Amino acid sequence: MPKWTEYKAHAEERGALAWELFMVRTTPAASPEDLQRVLPAHLAYQKELEEEGSLVMAGPLSDDTGEEMQGMGMIIYRANSLEEARALTEADPMHKEGIRTFEIRRWLVNEGSLNLKVKFAGRNIALD
Repeated sequence: MPKWTEYKAHAEERGALAWELFMVRTTPAASPEDLQRVLPAHLAYQKELEEEGSLVMAGPLSDDTGEEMQGMGMIIYRANSLEEARALTEADPMHKEGIRTFEIRRWLVNEGSLNLKVKFAGRNIALD
């Protein structure tokens, strides 16, 4: 397999988007009570990152059947480097207090689409 930077350059050359983001998969490492205790601080942190532009998306993941919650989640960050994304992740109260563990990966978005519908009078925004 090629080095990450080589692959990214090749993707750009062929006209792909080559938008580098950072994916964090986060897993519970403590009791549900501990998770609930730290949840308000975690959500406040996520809101702060959203407002500053670092948080792209975040939310829970199901189990492999798609039917159950197991407390796993995924966070997508916009950052200048893996080190910067790791610092954002480590500063999350859930990770900082050891309530959750995480793995982080670079993610190169090359293809796909996103539809955004905005209704001004109704102040309604829909993502499709």
